[in-house]
Amino acid sequence: MSDTTESLRRKISSAGDLQSVVRTMKALAASSIAQYEKSVRALADYYRTVELGLGACFRESEPAAPMGERKEADAGAIGAIVFGSDQGLVGKFNEVVADYTIKTLASLPGKPQVWAVGERVHARLADAGLPLIGLFAVPNSVKAITPLVGQIQIESEAHRAKGQYARVYVFHNRPLSGALYEPVSQRLLPLDAQWQRDLAKVRWPTGNLPEVMRGGAATLRALIREYLFISLFRACAESLASENASRLAAMQRADKNIDELLENLHRTFHRLRQSGIDEELFDVISGFEALSKGHKD
Repeated sequence: MSDTTESLRRKISSAGDLQSVVRTMKALAASSIAQYEKSVRALADYYRTVELGLGACFRESEPAAPMGERKEADAGAIGAIVFGSDQGLVGKFNEVVADYTIKTLASLPGKPQVWAVGERVHARLADAGLPLIGLFAVPNSVKAITPLVGQIQIESEAHRAKGQYARVYVFHNRPLSGALYEPVSQRLLPLDAQWQRDLAKVRWPTGNLPEVMRGGAATLRALIREYLFISLFRACAESLASENASRLAAMQRADKNIDELLENLHRTFHRLRQSGIDEELFDVISGFEALSKGHKD
């Protein structure tokens, strides 16, 4: 069925409306990326403070056994926290982090127990046969990250307290330049002796050496909780920045496709309109010639 000028007008109008929506989503995604990347940068100063505190604690004592590991725990069990997405229009965002998680856990000894942040990545991990023990909703703002991280810490610690696993890994996508991202992982627990030695080597920024107050053990536990909080917060914020980068890339492709569609529609509309004008002119000329011939006769 061939298009008419009226049907082409409707298609051009619909494509224009869709392009407006796409460009609005592009602007929102770009704004969200800046928001989450800013939170990660702001976190760096706090992490530096916690790092200095941990270094001060470790310099006062010899490196202990791997922290966070329990003798009664099954050394082969692995806790995994995977950050994904709840929403669409993110390309292969969930597939990338899920496939990376599946491949990495398969290379590690022991049976994994997985928490998923986001329904879509949860479904993909379930399809792969990984044992899932929890699902969290993806936060929709920087302020919502802190309650999520607190909930993850409470639940993961409850499972560790039961001796269900000793090792904890976090998996997420990390943003790169140019609206790109890459999947990464970090071992959160146990905190081994090498990690402690590296922190003990961190130089104190002033000539006034620190002193650990009110018992080193209590201070060390508090600092380790903050270290784990920062690690999870950063992983979540980087995942959200990557999600919006993926959405931005998808919207950019959609915007380009709509531009090409509109160009083709306008070209077809003008060609069809010109064809109609030519036909009308031909009819007028033919009528004029017929009338002129009739007068002569």
